[in-house]
Amino acid sequence: MLDETRILDHFAEQARWCEDLGSPFTAALLRRFADDFDAGGPVADICGDWSGNPRKDALGLRLTGYLHHAVLTGTAKALAATYPAASPDWNMDTVWREARTWLENYPEDARTYLKSPPQTNETRRSIALLPGFLELATKFRMPMHLLELGASAGLNQNWDRFTYDGGTWQKPGPSDVTISTVWNGPAPAHLEAAPLIQSRAGCDLNPIDVSDEAAYLRLKSYTWPDQAGRLARLDAAADLARQRGVRIEQADAVDWVTDRLANRPAEGLTVVYHSVFLVYPPKEDIARIMRLIEEAGAAATADAPLAWLCFEPESLFGGDRTSPRMQTRLQSWPDGSARTLNESDGHVTYIDVVGD
Repeated sequence: MLDETRILDHFAEQARWCEDLGSPFTAALLRRFADDFDAGGPVADICGDWSGNPRKDALGLRLTGYLHHAVLTGTAKALAATYPAASPDWNMDTVWREARTWLENYPEDARTYLKSPPQTNETRRSIALLPGFLELATKFRMPMHLLELGASAGLNQNWDRFTYDGGTWQKPGPSDVTISTVWNGPAPAHLEAAPLIQSRAGCDLNPIDVSDEAAYLRLKSYTWPDQAGRLARLDAAADLARQRGVRIEQADAVDWVTDRLANRPAEGLTVVYHSVFLVYPPKEDIARIMRLIEEAGAAATADAPLAWLCFEPESLFGGDRTSPRMQTRLQSWPDGSARTLNESDGHVTYIDVVGD
């Protein structure tokens, strides 16, 4: 049995993160999980024998997702009536009374739901990547072949069709999806650039088909219930993905990127990109993925250049291991130039421009 203090510490830490990222509802719910776990209630019954690392496994978010899923599917009507969508002035005492009853009545359903890791496919991360895409379009002036790792439902495959709003700058796009954030620093260069996308592909260990309503509701369940803007943006991005027929391949990222890089087009710019993906694979796989990209970059030519654009923890590239910051990093070959473009949190509630 796992040390109970690790679960309690995880619930408390995740609650602080949710508070910082603008979800007081989820933070308050996680604190009730901790109290109930400590008291030997249904949360202890469901989570007490968790065999993994609760922090790395995002155990708290799995459980909040389970409850939200019961609300979204309409199976927990009494609970749904207490949630922010139906009760904007929600009261956690009332919410928890219904939530605890639901967990007490359906522990096996909860345990089954907790077996799968959370996926959110946060589309706001695309605004952190946008400056890199625009720079690549201007630098190489050739068609792009996009390869996305850890693509989830593939919502960010359509990044070039989003409208972007940085407050002091805007870049219109041909869809109903608007990505906005608090932008600190100069506007991205080359806002006038129109990247030409020749091909798009992505992989995920557990891809989600948003045309499947049940699969989509599971994806949506991990978006925090009191964040109406995120929920609306997710709905709009999913509608766009359905319209565009986005499909993501089910594959291990190491195998997939090995094959794709070995067989990439002889002409055009290949762009490997990902956002908050390299926090999930085993360390040895992370190292292999990075090495594969760098080796392919060393073989890149002027006719077939390669770029690597990512939004990942700064610790991944030798930064502060204790920092919660994420960084957007761009490297391209054949010249091998690399730089950091911006920094943010995991949900991109702000962007701090760095570098040139």
